[in-house]
Parts: sequence; structure tokens; C-alpha cells
Amino acid sequence: MSTAELLKGAAELFPDEVVTQAQVRHLDLPGAGRFALITLDNGLDHTKPTTFGPQSLANLDAAIDQVEAEASEGTIVGVGVTGKPFIFAVGADLKGVGLLKRHEDALAIGRGGHDVFKRLAGLAVPTFAYYNGAAMGGGVEIGLHCRYRTVSAALPAFSLPEVFLGLVPGWGGCTLLPNLIGAERAVSVVIENSLNQNRQLKGAQVHELGIADAIFEGADFLEQSLLWTASVLKGELEIVRPAVDRGEAWDQAVAHGRAFADSKVHGAAPAAYRALDIIAAAKDGDLQAGFDAEDRALADLIMGGELRAGIYAFDLVQRRAKRPAGAPDKSLARPVTKVGVVGAGLMASQLALLFLRRLEVPVVLTDIDQERVDKGVGYVHGEIDKLLLKSRIGQDKANRLKALVTGVLDKAEGFADADFVIEAVFEEMSVKQQVFAEVEAVAPAHAILATNTSSLSVSEMASKLKHPERVVGFHFFNPVAILPLLEIVRGERTDDAALATAFGVAKKLKKSAVLVKDAPAFVVNRILTRFMGEIQNVIDEGTPVEVAERAVEPLGLPMSPLVLLELVGPAIGLHVSETLHRAFPGRFTVSENLAAVVKAGKRGFYVYDSGAPELDPEVAALLKQGDTVLTEERTRERVLDAVAQEIGLMLAEGVVAEAQDIDLCLITGAGWPFHLGGITPYLDREGVSERVNGKPFLAPGVASVPV
Repeated sequence: MSTAELLKGAAELFPDEVVTQAQVRHLDLPGAGRFALITLDNGLDHTKPTTFGPQSLANLDAAIDQVEAEASEGTIVGVGVTGKPFIFAVGADLKGVGLLKRHEDALAIGRGGHDVFKRLAGLAVPTFAYYNGAAMGGGVEIGLHCRYRTVSAALPAFSLPEVFLGLVPGWGGCTLLPNLIGAERAVSVVIENSLNQNRQLKGAQVHELGIADAIFEGADFLEQSLLWTASVLKGELEIVRPAVDRGEAWDQAVAHGRAFADSKVHGAAPAAYRALDIIAAAKDGDLQAGFDAEDRALADLIMGGELRAGIYAFDLVQRRAKRPAGAPDKSLARPVTKVGVVGAGLMASQLALLFLRRLEVPVVLTDIDQERVDKGVGYVHGEIDKLLLKSRIGQDKANRLKALVTGVLDKAEGFADADFVIEAVFEEMSVKQQVFAEVEAVAPAHAILATNTSSLSVSEMASKLKHPERVVGFHFFNPVAILPLLEIVRGERTDDAALATAFGVAKKLKKSAVLVKDAPAFVVNRILTRFMGEIQNVIDEGTPVEVAERAVEPLGLPMSPLVLLELVGPAIGLHVSETLHRAFPGRFTVSENLAAVVKAGKRGFYVYDSGAPELDPEVAALLKQGDTVLTEERTRERVLDAVAQEIGLMLAEGVVAEAQDIDLCLITGAGWPFHLGGITPYLDREGVSERVNGKPFLAPGVASVPV
């Protein structure tokens, strides 16, 4: 079957494709001759990036037909590919990939992309890619098929993110990139960046890695690239690339990649390992064998649950997070021109910095003594200085931001004209109620009163106020600057205006907001506490710590349960488990061993003297265990059953609108892996949901291969 027929068949499966055109125009390069430039453009602005679905590939194929004929006739001296303003291209259209039901259709997607892109390398004239804007996946790969590449210094995002989603770079990335820049650098881009939460490269890094041959400023990027192209075509400029080490260094890079994948996904997700197999085989430089291997890996992974969960997770973060379920009409939101922060400790200071940077309005901190207030303001100033040092902001902006943050002892002085006041004080109901009573007495009638509580009842916190309708839960996750989730909690009497304002502020803070019912510990902490509680139960009953820890490795979580406990802090973990035990004594336990660890002032279960985590002998001496020893398999089953039960109950209680919101919370608030799709697709795929609740959480095809 020809490429055209292959793509025509694929296009019929995907009628809703946002089609990219490949427009050919001709330019006269000074002293070099007539040049064909292909521009990839879907006709929409930069907020709708250019993608490659089957019809888009067919359009590119037709454009290459034209320039191939011109190259053969000798009427052009070269061919370039570039994108619309701010966007080069961001790869395959994942909506189309998610619709595929048959292995042969998935295989056609890989072959179709390869067949089209390969033609650029086979033209009778030199080919050039001009990475003018964001380039990801297939957008990066089309450039790898060209002979030369330039990159814009203003390019904000460049990546091969496929492994992050549960795929491999399947249109040449695994094969061409190591042959261009060496295996070590290729493994860094394909494996390490992907598994580090899809880390992006900037234009300068693309050039430093040797992916691009030249770098030019964004303002006149295309003009400078074309002048450079003319110099190359005239022979005035020779591009010399360093030789690729095809010896032991290649094997060591692949081995390092496998060790890195093990540390991140523990063998639980196949994509990284399939990509590394192809990179390993690419050592002999047989490009066609590499492309064939990419096609097979792509088809196998497209028909697997991991990719469907990855696409589902991507859709949650890109779409659902931007249109939160249950959020009131945004027209009800009130303007926020000044923010008050009660508390000046580390969490409060992080919040002050975030509000300052995103809203650029006056922010005032208060605390119980001047020393704490000064320390909080000092923290914010110090972080602004770091941004200035890294050239993330200029001197004028640094001065302006510093002038906007102040600290006072008197709440009346600080909050009399504040529109939004958030408290981040000690996690105890009486303390928070007292703080809100003091704030209500001095803040304007329209001001929203927000609490950063992680587990306490927002309704109870507001119950003694004259106007409880303006109190809303606004729960951030630590570290505030990194984790995107914001649980917005509606108390029993919270009104729509307060809620709409909270969602409006969340959007300006660039956070993923999820509406949550006022239930104990809300979403993330409730699930994690049940998860951690079951691990702790198993340890307390007699299973060795290392067995309990290893039991959940197949989930590929960002860190083990006890390392997570260390990050959260054992005292906070104990406090949340006590809160949930009071609410649900039948399901949430309070571990005497954890209480003993907290009482002893221990920061966690481990010491790191050898560089790796080892059970602290002092903690081991504190542990009182029974004599019931479980296997890893049985431990994992108990933990997953507990989590599935808890999620089922939360959905029945209406804590969130749908299972999708549970997954969005875990991905954005707890770093739960994309390849799991959060948690519910994994529980469905492993049969746990059916075993515990009698039904799956998601409909067939939502995060799985359509029936």
C-alpha cells in the first residue's frame, strides 16, 4: 500500500483532525539561488499548536512531491521547513492516536510518518529545518530528517516527550538523535528529560547539545537563518559536527538510561525500555532497521493500556484542569487588588511569593512578633534576588516586586483594604477560628477569607463568623512553586461569589484548581493517608520495612512511601492520620510506631550515610512489630484494595464530581505518574476496582483501548 493510500485510510478514522497545511513558497537567497520554504500552519493562533494527524501528513507529502520535482529539475537549490509564529510543530495529534482500535492501524501511523519525513532526507538538494518556536515529538523529528538545523534563542520548549506519555519517539527520534549527537546526549533527551516530569529544553540548550547547527535571536530568526542557509549553500560555511563515539560509551549510555528508568518506573512501564532497545540497536547506524523497530514499538505501545492512560492524563492536565468541574460562573468573581497572608513561616512565605509574582499586587504578611514578620518578608526578598541573579527578571521588576511586599504586626493596619486574605498558621481548629475572627473584624465586607488547611473542616472553621459565606478552602501543595494542584474547598455556607473569586485567583496563580467538597482531608491527603496507613499497618503487623516498600514499586511512583513520609514530615503525617481516624475510625488507623518515631523527634525512617536510604538503627529499635509477615504481592494487594475502597467511597460521598478529578488531583498534587493516568485507570486495568467495588471507575475506552 502506498503512503498516500495509508494516510487516506488513517484520515477516515479521524474525521475531527485539526489539519495542518504545508505551504510552499519560493525565495531568492542572495548569491545562492531559488529556495523552497515549507511552512507548517494549522491556520490557528499560537494557543492551538500545529500537529500531525493523517491528513496533515498527507498535505506535507504533497508539498514534498512539489519540491522533489523542482529539485530533480534543478529549479531550486534547497528546501527549508519552518512553522507559524511561536510554534514549529508539536508532533502527532494524540486525539487521533486515542481513537485507534487495531494494531495494523497503529502500525500505519508509524509507517506513514516515517515514509513522509524520510523523503526530506532523500531530496536531491540540501534540506534545512528552522526551529522557530515550540517543537515537540514529531515536530523535533521532522527536523532530524533534514541535513541542517537552526534554532531560535527565544524557543521556550523543545522535547521528545513520548516516554512520559507511554510511547517512544517513533518517527526517527530514537534512531536519528543518537546518530546525530551520540547516545549519552540522546538518552538524556529521550529518557531522562521525559521521566523528569517532561522537562523541556530551551533554544540555547538545543544548540549546545548539537541538535541545531546554529542559533539566532527570535526577533529576526527566519531572516538570519536564511542568510546562514545561503552561506552554507554557497560553500562559504562548512558545518563540521564532532564524530559520534560508537564504542563502549554508547553501551554505557544505554546502561545508564536503563538504571535511570529503573529508578523512576521500576520496570512498571514499558516505554522507556523499548526506546532504549532501539537506541542500543542504532549504534551500527542502520537507519532503516531503526525506523522499522520504531514502527513496531509504536504500534505495540499504542495498543497498550499505558499509552491510553498517558493520553487520558495529558487530557486531564491540558483540558479538564483549565475548565474545572462545578466552578461557578467566572463573571461572579471579584477583583483582587491586595492580598493578606496570616503567618510568616515557610509555607506562608512561599504563598506570599507566589501571589506577588503572579498577581503583582500588594501583599502583606502578619505574624505574632516582628522577628517572624521580618523573616517572612526577608525570605520573599531573597527569592526575588535569586530570580534576578538567574536573569529570570530584570532589576526594575525586582525593585517593583520587593516594594509590593510588606509585613506588619497589626492585622487592622495590614488587612483593612485587602480583597483576599489567606491563613497559613498552625493546623489546629481553635487557632484557625481565632485567626479568622480577628481577620473578619478588620477586613472589608467583600474580602474573601481563604484557609490553606490540609485536613480540617472549612465549614467548622467558618461556623463562628458573622459571614461564613466568604470562607473558602484554598489548599496548596508543597513545594508551592512546583506542584500545580490547588484544592478549592466549598464549605457548607460558602457562596458562589467567594468560590468564583477563588477560582479566578487560582487561574492567575497558574494553578490547576479542583472543586472539592468539605470532607476530611479533602482528596490527595485522604488517599495518600489511606495508602500510607495500609503500608504502616502491614509493617506494624510484622512485614519487614523493605518488603512493604518494594511492594508498591510496580506502580512506578516518584518516591517510596517512607521517603514520601519523610518529605511530608512524620508529625504532619501523624496529625492527618489522627484527623482521619476521628472521622473514619473503621478505615484509618493511627500507628503506634509512627507516633513513637514522632515522639523521638525523628525526621523519617531512613539515614543516608551510605548515599542510599537505609533503615535508621534508632528507628528500628523503636519499632514494635507483630509476627504476620506478608509477601510483596499480598502487601500490594492490600494497599491497592484499600485505595480502591476509599476512592469508591469518596465518589459516593460526592467529594469531587468524577473519578477524573481524583486522577487530576493525584497527578498535579502528588506527582502520580502519567503512565498510570493517576490511579483509577491503573486500578481498573489491574482488576482491583472490579474486585473491591464491583465495577470499574471509568467507562471502557476512557483510559483504555476502545472496544
